Amino acid sequence: MAKKNVLFIMCDQLRFDYLSCAGHPYLKTPNIDALAARGVRFTRAYVQSPVCGPSRMSYYTGRYMRSHGANWNGFPLRIGEPTLGDHLRKLGVRTALVGKTHMTSDDEGMQRLGVDPGSTIGVLASECGFEPFDRDDGLHPSGRPHKSAPFNAYLKAKGYGGDNPWETWANSGEAEDGSQQNGWLLVHADKKTRAPEEDTETPWTTREAMRFIDDAESKGENWCLHLSYIKPHWPYIAPAPYHDMFDASQVLPAVRDDRERGNDAHPVYRAFMDLRVSRNFSRDEVREHVIPTYMGLIRQIDDQLGRLFAFLKDRGLEENTLIVFTSDHGDYLGDHWLGEKDLFHEMSVKVPMIVVDPSSTADATRGTVCDALIEAIDLTPTFIEYFGGTSPRHIVEGKSLAPWLRGEKPERWRECVFSEYDFSMQDVRGYLNLPVDKCRLFMAFDGRWKYVHAPGFRPMLFDLESDPQEFVDRGADPACEDIRGRMRDMLMTWALTDHNRITIPDSRIESYSSAQQLRNGILIGYWDEKEVEDARRKLGQS
Repeated sequence: MAKKNVLFIMCDQLRFDYLSCAGHPYLKTPNIDALAARGVRFTRAYVQSPVCGPSRMSYYTGRYMRSHGANWNGFPLRIGEPTLGDHLRKLGVRTALVGKTHMTSDDEGMQRLGVDPGSTIGVLASECGFEPFDRDDGLHPSGRPHKSAPFNAYLKAKGYGGDNPWETWANSGEAEDGSQQNGWLLVHADKKTRAPEEDTETPWTTREAMRFIDDAESKGENWCLHLSYIKPHWPYIAPAPYHDMFDASQVLPAVRDDRERGNDAHPVYRAFMDLRVSRNFSRDEVREHVIPTYMGLIRQIDDQLGRLFAFLKDRGLEENTLIVFTSDHGDYLGDHWLGEKDLFHEMSVKVPMIVVDPSSTADATRGTVCDALIEAIDLTPTFIEYFGGTSPRHIVEGKSLAPWLRGEKPERWRECVFSEYDFSMQDVRGYLNLPVDKCRLFMAFDGRWKYVHAPGFRPMLFDLESDPQEFVDRGADPACEDIRGRMRDMLMTWALTDHNRITIPDSRIESYSSAQQLRNGILIGYWDEKEVEDARRKLGQS
């Protein structure tokens, strides 16, 4: 195989519309824009769950949440679940991580099978198939130690004091008297971090990515690096100069409508609007205080990517490195009266997706936009194909993006995208008095109609053609009964698709027949010896 690499860049909680190439009027992201000018920007890319953990497990396995079963942050990915790293290592590709995965290892499963967590197999199984070159999931509040926090170790080695400098220096501000102001609190979002910019997570992660690339290149390896930034995910606090680079005048108006909070609001939606984070982000003064910092964190990522892309160019790696830029989900930021990212409005479930294929076959599509329905699970088969492999259809549920990158329209592309959400870990479960197994939501979106199935409740339905801002829920509208029926059928067809047969490939099934049974001496349904002989004679087995 010719020397090839993949740089798989993921941000955490980055909205699709907070890039200048996506139309944001104030937030300029020139380096990400330049990446889009070299490749294809997919404008309708959807994640398989709007929460970090399950979304990422879908990215890393190429499988839907209902297939891999890691439904929430901290839910282990079961031992034996095939991952991107497993597929690429078969092709001789070093597959590594710098940054966040939100992977939780299946320790009970490894113990049951006698897998040593410290062995090569055990480490890969614990790290979602990635070599953990430098894992940093962020989110290390005091009292919640993380088994692998190299960024904290870096800060301590630099002389930052305290047991948890991640929180007290890189994600906290400072009052005039020198006291710490906890960056978890939204009121401190306008403060600069106590640590200078070079000692915050985004620059550190970028430097570690460069260190990995130099290491892999020095060994002549084909590599796939998952560069996974923790920002602009909360805590919403940025270092200087990014903490005050934007102001309240540049905060876009909230996308919300009083009709959404009316008496006929869907019970599940109403419960999410009642969460603390939603109530606070529904206040204009909170949005005006926090969103400028969110924008600053994105600009910091763009600046760091500029350094990284220059590094690749200087080493001549642009010519053989496929680059992907995306996010694990979005952020409501007060839109639809919500905070966080828990439901299926566009700003939550739709993500930025830019793919740059260095192959000459992709030259015709450089700088173009594609509005095909794309899912996060499509990246795994894209990477497998780029490295010369064949995506195992019985395992990987996504579809390779390679045809779109070449300017071709696949004969059979999807007509609908799907996403799922398990909200059993949210206070919403208590608000609605639901058992754990009933706390599920399922989204089907065909490019116009967005249908949300909520077990035990009526569905939600939005027409993005006449109502692109998703204000009017037509889940109970008699005029949409046929639409709801059609979308429900699409969801049911998807749900009933075989997704658990991962140990037997299609080719083995296709080669099996009654003739094979006869060759193996399995004589089911035959009357007598003559009938057997006749059958063998026809097959040339006599």
